[in-house]
Amino acid sequence: MIRIFDIFFSIIGLIFLSPFLILIWFLGLLENGSPIFIQKRVGQNFKVFELYKFRTMPKNTKSVGTHLIKNIKFTSFGFFLRRTKIDEVPQLINVLLGDMSLVGPRPCLLNQKKLISERKKRAIFNVKPGITGLSQISGINMKTPTLLAETDVKMIKQMSLYYYFYYILRTILQIKVKKK
Repeated sequence: MIRIFDIFFSIIGLIFLSPFLILIWFLGLLENGSPIFIQKRVGQNFKVFELYKFRTMPKNTKSVGTHLIKNIKFTSFGFFLRRTKIDEVPQLINVLLGDMSLVGPRPCLLNQKKLISERKKRAIFNVKPGITGLSQISGINMKTPTLLAETDVKMIKQMSLYYYFYYILRTILQIKVKKK
């Protein structure tokens, strides 16, 4: 049932937002010549897939978790995209393709060995990763891999249609432009 909602909402989102997404793509093209950022991530059953995002940092930025980058440099437009979470919208394509769900554990990078280990111990890779979930609305990120994996397990155990919509709504309500 959740897959049906994933497909429906990703199609509606992509159609409804397409003029806006084209504008963001064009502005990103003007700013850095490469508006889309593609990064390999670990998905369900350890399947590696390409995650799509709008580029928020310069093209030569190392492909690691943001928390591991010292002196993070966002492009001027990228700062806005990151703060408003608009950089995540292209992941609707990943949802439509079936690599992700709207709700689930955030997909980790291949080089996040500690997080992969913690998630493997807890069978978190048995489910599709998502754009949002309990960790995101709780402010837990990949800096704390054990806590993140424990929170992912809690979300997976309680997952239902109610929580699917709850996490989506809470995420939408949390999105706001943060001051620098």
